[in-house]
Amino acid sequence: MNIKKVCVLGGAGFVGIHLVNKLEMAGYAVRVLTSKRDHAKNVSVLPKVEVVEANIFDPSELNRHFSGMDAVINLVGILREEKPSRVDKPMARRGDFHEVHVELPRKIVHACAASGVKRLLHMSALNADPNASSGYLRSKGLGETIVREAGMQHSENENWYLNGPKFVHGYGLAVTVFRPSVIFGREDSFINMFAGLLKIAPVLPLAGPNAKFQPVFVEDVAQAFVASLNNQATFGQRYDLCGPKVYTLRELVELVAKLTGHNRKIINLSPQLSYLMALMMEWMPGPKLMTRDNYFTMQVDSVCACEFPAVFDVKLRALEAVAPDYLSQSSPYQGFRSAAGR
Repeated sequence: MNIKKVCVLGGAGFVGIHLVNKLEMAGYAVRVLTSKRDHAKNVSVLPKVEVVEANIFDPSELNRHFSGMDAVINLVGILREEKPSRVDKPMARRGDFHEVHVELPRKIVHACAASGVKRLLHMSALNADPNASSGYLRSKGLGETIVREAGMQHSENENWYLNGPKFVHGYGLAVTVFRPSVIFGREDSFINMFAGLLKIAPVLPLAGPNAKFQPVFVEDVAQAFVASLNNQATFGQRYDLCGPKVYTLRELVELVAKLTGHNRKIINLSPQLSYLMALMMEWMPGPKLMTRDNYFTMQVDSVCACEFPAVFDVKLRALEAVAPDYLSQSSPYQGFRSAAGR
């Protein structure tokens, strides 16, 4: 499969900006679909990047903009829903977990089939599971299942694509799924959020202090996507992506405090108080820094049971080696802007 033209959904987001830059540097012609052109200023200046305003939830627009593309990359996702809701009830609003993480992948799969696109890279999440207790992980798991079932089972023959692989549900997609832990980088909405809180709060009550994470650098994630695109060995595969070190949430916050020079008193909250804090913050006006669904997501450790996949030839960068560069330059409100999508 000789891929030259790639359509990226979510190309104006945190991971997308890094990925689009790497794709362009690797010689790919990239089409970025975005709801507003202004959102994609960081990539629109690149010579081989075409930015198109589109409603990605409209199947007819997906069909039109996928036409002529060799591959599609889906990075679209949300960490929190727009409004407070009962986590035990399915949501039906546009823009909720189900719409973004389940229905959009379904529409993408159908649009790939209609447009003749044979390659799909999909961003899922570590611990994504259709039976998860959190709506985020549950919806990510359902979307991942849809994408994988639309993929193809190919033979070990190096000419499998030309020889007619076995199609699953008739779509004939070569699918690769990525499941990262927390992703960190200059514009992330996780590390920066705590940096912002530590700058303005003399005392920080911490919900879920013992939750475990294995943060992975955004550039390393982007490199894995680019390395996978034309690599037949990754077709039909699912990869967990984690960084080199495991931290508890408290250890992460303490590291951020050390790097920013804002050593505050951190108070560990019990599970009961963590849930109540999440409930309170969920109903507060303004950007949602935490919800009950985030609380349920943190009940499962976001760590990998294996090394970073060797097939991508990535030299992992640790949080301690990268974060000092951007945390020292971030404003007190950078994390809040990231959490709000601004």
